[in-house]
Amino acid sequence: MKQLKSRDLLLVGFTLFSMFFGAGNLIFPPNIAAQAGTMTWFAMLGMTLSAVGLPVLGIIAVARSGGLDVLGGRVHPLFAKIFTVIAYLAIGPCLAIPRTASTSFEMAVPPFVGGDAPIAVYQLIYSLVFFVLALIVALRPEKLTDRLGKIMCPILIALIVITFVGCVINPLEGYGAAGAGYETPVQAVSTGFLAGYNTMDTIAALVFGIIISLNIRARGVEEDRAVVRGAVRAGIIAGVLLFVIYSMLAHIGALSGGAFPNPENGAQALTNIVAALFGRLGNVLLAAIFVIACFNVCVGLICSCGEYFNSICPKLSYRAWAVLFAVVSMVLANAGLNQILAVSGPVLNMIYPVVIMLILLAYAQPWLEGRRMVYPMTILFTGVASILFEVQRLLKLEILNGMPLAELNLGWILPAAVGVIVGLILSGKKAEA
Repeated sequence: MKQLKSRDLLLVGFTLFSMFFGAGNLIFPPNIAAQAGTMTWFAMLGMTLSAVGLPVLGIIAVARSGGLDVLGGRVHPLFAKIFTVIAYLAIGPCLAIPRTASTSFEMAVPPFVGGDAPIAVYQLIYSLVFFVLALIVALRPEKLTDRLGKIMCPILIALIVITFVGCVINPLEGYGAAGAGYETPVQAVSTGFLAGYNTMDTIAALVFGIIISLNIRARGVEEDRAVVRGAVRAGIIAGVLLFVIYSMLAHIGALSGGAFPNPENGAQALTNIVAALFGRLGNVLLAAIFVIACFNVCVGLICSCGEYFNSICPKLSYRAWAVLFAVVSMVLANAGLNQILAVSGPVLNMIYPVVIMLILLAYAQPWLEGRRMVYPMTILFTGVASILFEVQRLLKLEILNGMPLAELNLGWILPAAVGVIVGLILSGKKAEA
């Protein structure tokens, strides 16, 4: 059985990291740290669980299960189809892909043009060029390891390391005081955990398997077991890289928050500190980081979505799907970053708990053989609870605030546990009948 060579495995791991590490990964760690101040590392513990641990577990779960369709099919075949489409659309043209262009634009263009510049026109031109280049690369999905893993990823990591070293040499005024939502270690961990949703990486982990498997097979590995093993090991490499880079960004953000309190978002926190450390050159450095990171993710998402929708609707070729997603994403990207983030938050709060429980159930599968009701009951209870809690939050109600962990915005956990128990009971009765 042919296995990936060590060098090829490292390149595939770098490729997967590049596909994960985009706009949200750059924005949220420094934003959390700027707000958390002295509680930064408690907050980052929470974010590490949701934005590193869960994505790695997701990659492994999907690889071992044989795909997201198979994993979702354990709930119900109809659920598998609907949920998989929702996941691909959320991580693709509806939220994540447009965010790559809008975020990189805001970091790469406005700082270098005058205040009277026609920003909307610049954004349209930028997004057009951005998506044309991304589409050109995405048209050869089997070549991502050569293009992202070998070239783009090392450049991105080097630029982030340069920024981090600058902060180590000149730490400015140190970390600031902990802000609202981060006052205690428990609050900081909980807030960091929820903020990790915004990277979308746990959902991305469920959909990147298609492209990672394609790139592993392109390295000459054909046997299914070897492909799964390669995907698992690449996922672990990507997770280690994510943890290291998140830690660097958190330190940068905490120092920025101490020197320049209350930034509007993570992008502003980064802008403030690189300007203080490197002057105008800092804007160039930061722009390069954002453009490369967002470009990598955009390419990976177009590839993943194109491959999946081509598999369920082959009347349109992969290239046609890729072009369609690039065009739709370009249109949505021009709505602006704040509008995209305003929509993505509620959607992710409703989807993420279901994704988390699917991943956890995948690891419990050896003990769930023959207990067919556990998956559907768990996902039903989890999904209903996550939707109700998010509706309550949006409407500013307090009806469900008495639920355990509701104050930490994790009120869905008890219903999920009840769903598991109900599923076990129903499975038992069915077996006896």
